[in-house]
Amino acid sequence: LAFCRGRVVRVPKGPLIRVVGTEVVIPCNVTDYDGPSEQNFDWEFSRETDFVRIVSTWDSTFTSEEYQKRVRHGDIKLRRSSNDAVELVIRNIQPTDQGRYKCSTPSTDATVQGNYDAEVQVKVISDGLSVSGSKARSSMSLRLSEGDSFKLRCSAITTSPEHTHLHVTWQIKSGSTWRDILSLTHEGKFQPGSGYEERYRNGDIRLDTGANDTYRLSVSQASSVDGGAYRCLVSEWVRGADSSWQKIQDKSVDIASVAIQQTDVVISTSNVSVTERDSLDLTCNITTDRSGIFQAEVTWYFSVSPDDTLSDAQVLLSMDHDSVVSDSTLISLSHVDKNSYRLLVRDVDVEDSGYYFCQAAVWVPLHNGSWHRVVERTSAPVSVVVTALEPDYEVFLNASKTPKFSDDPTELNCRITNLQDTEANIRFTVSWYYRQRLRSDDVVTGELLAMMDADWTLMLGNRSRARTQNGEIIFFKKAADTFSLRIQWTSESDRGDYFCVISAWSRHRNNSWVKSKDVTSPSVNIFWATQDYTLTVEAVKLKPFFVAGHTFEMTCKVSSKNIKTPRYSVLITAEKPLTDQSNPNGTTRIISLNQDSVVRLEDWTDQTRVDGVVLEKVQENEFRYRMYQTQISDAGLYRCVVTAWSPGGGGMWREAVNGLSNPIQIDFQTSGPVFNVSVHSDNPTIYQGELADLLCIVTTEGMAFEPDDMSFDVSWFAVRSFALDREPVLLASLDRKGIVTQSRRNGSSDLSLERISPLEFRLRVHGCEDHDFGNHYCVVTPWVRSATGVWQREPDIKAKPIFLSVKMDVLNAFKYPLLIGIGLATVIGLLSCLIGYCSSRWCCKKEVQETRRERRRLMSMEMD
Repeated sequence: LAFCRGRVVRVPKGPLIRVVGTEVVIPCNVTDYDGPSEQNFDWEFSRETDFVRIVSTWDSTFTSEEYQKRVRHGDIKLRRSSNDAVELVIRNIQPTDQGRYKCSTPSTDATVQGNYDAEVQVKVISDGLSVSGSKARSSMSLRLSEGDSFKLRCSAITTSPEHTHLHVTWQIKSGSTWRDILSLTHEGKFQPGSGYEERYRNGDIRLDTGANDTYRLSVSQASSVDGGAYRCLVSEWVRGADSSWQKIQDKSVDIASVAIQQTDVVISTSNVSVTERDSLDLTCNITTDRSGIFQAEVTWYFSVSPDDTLSDAQVLLSMDHDSVVSDSTLISLSHVDKNSYRLLVRDVDVEDSGYYFCQAAVWVPLHNGSWHRVVERTSAPVSVVVTALEPDYEVFLNASKTPKFSDDPTELNCRITNLQDTEANIRFTVSWYYRQRLRSDDVVTGELLAMMDADWTLMLGNRSRARTQNGEIIFFKKAADTFSLRIQWTSESDRGDYFCVISAWSRHRNNSWVKSKDVTSPSVNIFWATQDYTLTVEAVKLKPFFVAGHTFEMTCKVSSKNIKTPRYSVLITAEKPLTDQSNPNGTTRIISLNQDSVVRLEDWTDQTRVDGVVLEKVQENEFRYRMYQTQISDAGLYRCVVTAWSPGGGGMWREAVNGLSNPIQIDFQTSGPVFNVSVHSDNPTIYQGELADLLCIVTTEGMAFEPDDMSFDVSWFAVRSFALDREPVLLASLDRKGIVTQSRRNGSSDLSLERISPLEFRLRVHGCEDHDFGNHYCVVTPWVRSATGVWQREPDIKAKPIFLSVKMDVLNAFKYPLLIGIGLATVIGLLSCLIGYCSSRWCCKKEVQETRRERRRLMSMEMD
């Protein structure tokens, strides 16, 4: 298939039929070509045999003399639509332009394949289309009322010698643009314009054909959008050689200018305010310019929001065009005059507050005696506010029980007084609020404790919800006019101001309850004087002198004041020296005992001595702490952190105060060896892929020990930066039992950790990569066996870091690419020489014939 490819030039299939005086556009494109993406085109014309040059995209001198004027004036031009396509445009085509048009493309291909030109026949016919309105060429003016019907006519006929079809479109111009209303296409189909589909389906817009080639537009139920200028647009279509329809011309004629007078519906009264039990009077007025017989259908609506639609609104009353009114007891609708309708609502209630609007529809009689609705309008809503009749009463709040101490009960009574003008359909509810009293003048809003709705359902606030559900706070109604609040166990957080709000609710006609009034009581302050809690903790060391491996004991004695029946929780903490690497923060939580005597290990992590610490309660205010088999790493300051708890409501315990004991120091006086750690490397700068050796060397000073009496935990760390400003990363660790643990790695390099002598440990990095650089150091934890055979842990020792630098081996990195490049260059050079030799030997050999020269001697002067 690749050998069959070639350039293809295409033009439309002819003949192209066009009307004289119209514009002709002939496209031409080229495909499957070589060379640059933008191709050039030449156009030529022939009436019989010879072609005349018209225009070219690349040669300005291509145009022949007879077309130069039309090309210069723009009547004939080329319009490029893409790199491989152009359009020949001929304005005001004439019968002399009928003939064959040829599109050619200059070759840019390496080989000549395909076609380089294409021809199309253009046929020019006379203009036989005639379009006219109903009154010659002048357009008429129509002034209609909203809802009326009207008809418009236009005539269209063609005497074209070809078999053409007409496409008729009715258009309207209400602004600056024409919009399609309804079309009868050249294929005999009706096509409504955008926005007219629904009206076409309902039959409100029709297009009918009549005698004498007339086309009639019928519009029913005219609205404001139907006002504007109307025209009839007719286009002539012909079927081309490829069976597709082509538009050859179009004409239009202005038919009429239509003005639509709107019908308005308004409510004569603006916003209204009435008192409960009074009457509401509203009037709906219809404004229209109709002079004939018509009747109105009026419907009144009510909604709680001005934005509600008719489907969301409530229908109050309606009157049809026969003056039949729907029945209602408290609402009436009357016809005041020809265009006014009155709505009367008796004995209004607060629930009648909202928005009222009316909807009016105009009906006109038809010839057959039936009525037809022509227009419908809705008024703007009118706001109506009904003021409720409020009862008159006062509210008084007092405390029947006040606390003297914490956890005493509190009871408040909210009473309704001086109640006047109370009807049987009035109900009272209460809301309770708490407000914290501040020493400054800052205003604090009330915090809701509980509130009742109209059916006496209690709703709790966030502050009192949990305590009310537990029974600590009780809300109840003591009498018909008294509501009470009781706190079973009053705490210090309950001190502050309390007030109540009595709400009056009125029952409406539909038996619903609506709040009509709120009255707030004066506040009552709940407060009692308290003394500060005092807590003293003393720690005592039972054994003043002991050595490593023995048991450490201390007691914590607690004394408190102003706390009723306290209980204590105890926490033992240890402050280790800053040189201890296991706890850089300095303070460790060891073991705790809560107020219910439940013991818990906190941060004790020595798995070999899980049962090595004990905390027990000796007396109600005395606690004892034991630590078995003490080690040198246990040195530090030990304290007791005690919390006093007092009983709260509902059997709960409440935190009262905290206390901290004096420190007890554990200090071991030993004459053992002093350990030092250093890191060494023979070659800290290495290349990628090489082996890095790092040694962690332990040295001792002072008392000498046998190697079997010493053991070490070694951990290697790396900081991936030059300035030690990042978190260290654990590489590997070796415990004193010889077990190696490696951390997870992302690169391809590998690690090994081994003990090469009693005091030397070696870390190897195999196949170093870029990310293996950085500061490396080791942390050593010495273990020493005492004379009693007990292993003692010494403090951790950190070595000074050494920086490991990893460089890239440039020679090895570029060795193989250079060798490959040199080899390829050599092969290509030899191949080029071979091709050149063969070409000069067999392909480019020429025989050169030399002219023969005659060799003659010069003649001497004497012989001449």
